[in-house]
Amino acid sequence: MPEMPQVLVVGAGPVGLTTTHELVRRGVRVRLVDAADGPAVTSRAVATHPRTLELYDQMGVIDEILRRGREISAFTLYQDGRRLARLDADYSTMPTRYPFTVAIEQTSTEAVFRDALAAYGVTPEWGVRLEGLEQSGSAATVRLRHTGGRVEETTVPWVVGCDGGHSTVRKMLDLPLSGAANQTWLLADAVMTTKLPPNSIYWIRAKGGTLMAVPLSGDRWRLLDTVEVDYDGDDDRIAQRFQRKISAGIGHRVTVERPTWVSVFTAQQRMVPRMRAGRCMVAGDAAHVHSPASGQGMNTGVQEAINLSWKLAMVIAGDSRPELLDTYEVERVPVGAELLESTKKATQMIEMRTPFTDLALPVLFGVISRVRQIRKRVQAQLLGGMSGLNLSYHESPLSAPGTPSHDGPAPGQRVTRVTREDERSCGWPVLLEALREPRWLLLLSPKADNAQAMDVAKRAEDAYRRWLSVWWITDEATVEGAGVIPDQDRRVRDRLGLRDGGWVLVRPDGYVQSRGATLACDTLAAALERVCLVSPLSTVG
Repeated sequence: MPEMPQVLVVGAGPVGLTTTHELVRRGVRVRLVDAADGPAVTSRAVATHPRTLELYDQMGVIDEILRRGREISAFTLYQDGRRLARLDADYSTMPTRYPFTVAIEQTSTEAVFRDALAAYGVTPEWGVRLEGLEQSGSAATVRLRHTGGRVEETTVPWVVGCDGGHSTVRKMLDLPLSGAANQTWLLADAVMTTKLPPNSIYWIRAKGGTLMAVPLSGDRWRLLDTVEVDYDGDDDRIAQRFQRKISAGIGHRVTVERPTWVSVFTAQQRMVPRMRAGRCMVAGDAAHVHSPASGQGMNTGVQEAINLSWKLAMVIAGDSRPELLDTYEVERVPVGAELLESTKKATQMIEMRTPFTDLALPVLFGVISRVRQIRKRVQAQLLGGMSGLNLSYHESPLSAPGTPSHDGPAPGQRVTRVTREDERSCGWPVLLEALREPRWLLLLSPKADNAQAMDVAKRAEDAYRRWLSVWWITDEATVEGAGVIPDQDRRVRDRLGLRDGGWVLVRPDGYVQSRGATLACDTLAAALERVCLVSPLSTVG
């Protein structure tokens, strides 16, 4: 008889699949249910941004995502038949090994994760609808209705709602979704024959409104109309309308075939004030809905799933107290609020069409295109928010106070601020492989007199072997043993801002939790206490 699940995940979209994946690879027993009869056949989300790609790397699914997707490395503006500007993505101020967005349909992303889960022996249960949810101090009791009408009542320690904008879990927890409904857009997926290079997202301003075009696989494109949003089921009429407007906007004739999917989408700008209620949490669209203007929805939900999963796994394993889960909403609710504000501005900018903007935009983008310093500043601001690379948890109660000694990541910042060139060094491949394990990492740069640091590191590793790995960064050119990062060219230490004797403690999601110049027991114990450990380091040994 199989063991009872420790977590019920409701919703088998990208966020639910990610949550399940990150829990099961940490040894948590998960049951994943979805009210739909089977996997989705249409895609709302199509953009996967750099920070999410870094996390996919940690999860071990990046190769398949890249194989199925298309790299997007530019943003191009057209107005009334002429190109005003093409801004190629510049990530030089926020180094990453994935300096591009991947256009991949949500259906393909979900398929990748279902395959990954199958390797763990986990499959979604389709046609299972949540109809009741009650909590006690130690568990949640749920009522599930199966296809055919069978009703099941069961108890599970934890519930995570990843069931979308109309979330049943959110409603049963009485979490209000506050905000307003904004403009309505029409979305369509269709084959389009065009001279436009398929490595850019296109913002097209033409008489009669503003459109966007995003290349998908093959010759298919995701097309968006912000003005003419009426849809009566006549797909041929929609194709002709897009063909006419895009041709006028970019200055050469395109051919748009009958769409394979059309949807009218009302851009909501709403979010919950809390993401946890007792033994239940919500993530993704269950916690916030917003405009698709910058393609942030799925990316934000995936990052929430990862943030929650490692914390929940530590609580379930008995390593941390349940208070650790409070940091989930402390860290992620502000991200949701910023997301709503940024997507609201992006929506307003895309839709804006007045005589003044028609005159001003060519001048503005002409300056941006010609003046390198302005262009870099604009790109850094736009890409920083959209890419997720500048996200920081520096104000989180998990992040210990402190700053790097050089130019390395401070507590709350991602540790993977490296380039493809860095990846070819002797040390970074080893460290990146270590980050793919679902564990905390303690990274140390030894010096001649480091007996105290070695003793503290060994004590911590012995006490927390189940979830903590200790790695020594050395001057060697090759790996000589487990727990050693060869760094003859010092690229690892330079990127981390580590001097001899320094240390960095990295969370399972790849963010720095704390760092220091010298490793001492009281310093490390104070940093780890923020993780609400059941057995603090100061009491171990």
